[in-house]
Amino acid sequence: MKKKKINLRDLKPNSEEQHSHDDGHNHSGNSSNIKAYIPAIISFSMLIIGIWLDYFDVTFFKDWIRIIWYGIAYLPVGLPVVKEGWESIKKGDVFTEFFLMSIATIGAFIIGEYPEGVAVMLFYAVGELFQNAAVNRAKGNIKALLDVRPNEALVYRNNDYVLVSPETVELGEKVQVRVGEKIPLDGILLSDKGSFNTAALTGESKPDTIAKGEKVFAGSINLDGVIEIETTKEFKDSSIARILDMVQNATARKSKTELFIRKFARIYTPIVVFLAIGVTFLPYLFVDDYVFRDWLYRALIFLVISCPCALVISIPLGYFGGLGAASKNGILFKGASFLDAMTKINTLVMDKTGTVTKGVFKIKEIKAIGWDEKEFMKFLMAMEEQSTHPIAKAILEYKAEGEDYEASEVSEIAGKGLKGIVNGKTVLVGNKALMTANNINVLEETETIVESIVLVSVDNSFAGYVVIADELKEDAKETIIALHKVGVKNIMMLSGDKDSITQKVASELKIEIAKGGLLPEDKLNEVELLKQNPENKIAFIGDGINDAPVLAASDVGIAMGGLGSDVAIETADVIIQTDQPSKVVKAIKISRSTRKIVWQNIILAFGVKVIVLILGAGGLATMWEAVFADVGVALLAILNAVRLQKMTWS
Repeated sequence: MKKKKINLRDLKPNSEEQHSHDDGHNHSGNSSNIKAYIPAIISFSMLIIGIWLDYFDVTFFKDWIRIIWYGIAYLPVGLPVVKEGWESIKKGDVFTEFFLMSIATIGAFIIGEYPEGVAVMLFYAVGELFQNAAVNRAKGNIKALLDVRPNEALVYRNNDYVLVSPETVELGEKVQVRVGEKIPLDGILLSDKGSFNTAALTGESKPDTIAKGEKVFAGSINLDGVIEIETTKEFKDSSIARILDMVQNATARKSKTELFIRKFARIYTPIVVFLAIGVTFLPYLFVDDYVFRDWLYRALIFLVISCPCALVISIPLGYFGGLGAASKNGILFKGASFLDAMTKINTLVMDKTGTVTKGVFKIKEIKAIGWDEKEFMKFLMAMEEQSTHPIAKAILEYKAEGEDYEASEVSEIAGKGLKGIVNGKTVLVGNKALMTANNINVLEETETIVESIVLVSVDNSFAGYVVIADELKEDAKETIIALHKVGVKNIMMLSGDKDSITQKVASELKIEIAKGGLLPEDKLNEVELLKQNPENKIAFIGDGINDAPVLAASDVGIAMGGLGSDVAIETADVIIQTDQPSKVVKAIKISRSTRKIVWQNIILAFGVKVIVLILGAGGLATMWEAVFADVGVALLAILNAVRLQKMTWS
């Protein structure tokens, strides 16, 4: 199945959501609406009534009334398929499943088997509806992309700030950004300092503090105070637009697989059609009492028997069962083909922040030197209460019993930390540069700590430190072990975070290959290198907008749905709703179970078809036997597919 190429620039907030599946037919985005099922409901109701009238041999239900009744029943589900087949023929693609479904059902009408003609087309239409409903439900809303892009900029023009579209802002213009707003364009900071959440761009969970004159990037979120920037790039060249372009291009480059049914129909359909023609005309050469009408009748029976109803319904239903089972387990597949692709994965590449770590700062270690830990923390917390820095929030989550300390005369030393008075003692809180500047010696072990560290001195003596770090998710370690057990031998970590932190996390998880400090294009290049080996079937797990290009480029892109950015979720093929990496293992197991059941159905349906086809061509099978074989096999296939809903995967 082709991945849909998302034209991000063409999206409009009020545009009608439309998409195209690669099975050759288009659907509006709201096809899951009840309206989509109305034609099938009408056909089904009329079919049941018609069969009931036939069964009780109702007097008036004869001849033209019967033909018209079943003809009307056929139209709601049959007309779109016949039309689709005709459109394909006009494009030179004759032997599609639409063509076979059309001639098989019309053939059934020609030989007077009207209920069979309606039922076959009805089964086909229902199978398509199930497939589309699963795809639409899993696919989510493409409009979510719009939330990622900055959609307005507050520009200083004519002695006033005016709201304009970012596309209209010119180089060198001054833009004001308030707290919580996205930076609309790349530029340099005019204000003294600013704190930004760049997680959507870099995957870096730690907020970035920028000083005056430094670069800021579009898509970052301003966390602290009103700031002003001077634009240095037009919107089309900005970081956010560049990443979205990469998503689009990477999607286009992605290796593609056709749906199995499509491939199969390309072989099956012409064979069946030519065999039916052969059944009609070849006996003329060998049979003495050849009667054209008799052999045409036999050929039409052959066509009805060969109707791929059981095949075309059991395959999507099998995948539908897999999609449903995955959904119940908090895993959304965006299409049946990704269930197939998931079974072949042997290489897993993963992001770090938000994927195997929680993406939230927590106190990892407290070391008090010559102080009781709680008293040490009271000094530190008194100072951090004066700060709005995200690290301060992590420190203030510490629970210290007893009376809180209060800080006074707190001043910020730019780029170094805080200085203040707590309980009459001079307290310094910050980085090593702050300690060095005040001639305070710190422990050598602090040099080896790769995570964020807060150093504290009280009355010019080093009092200890606190390590702030992102936490591993509870199931991160077991996920790596389980992945090896299901045959994913190559596991690699790529992160935009510092290389030292990336290596440390990878080491804890026993991942042998890890690279940090990567930009989105670096991650993409790494995956492209892996793809040069055709034996590598690559899945990538990520959550940020910076992961979107590589999510699109991998064979299967997996996004963390809870924490992930909208672009990552929209670009990915599989979404883990619960943010648990262990769900990837479950997704692989569900995919394999689905594929197994689909192939069981294919072998069952195809085997029975071949046997009955041979009997039909030899005149040994009647139309009713053909119908029984067709519907019976379809029913067995459906029951087999439903088994997936009852399965559990530990």
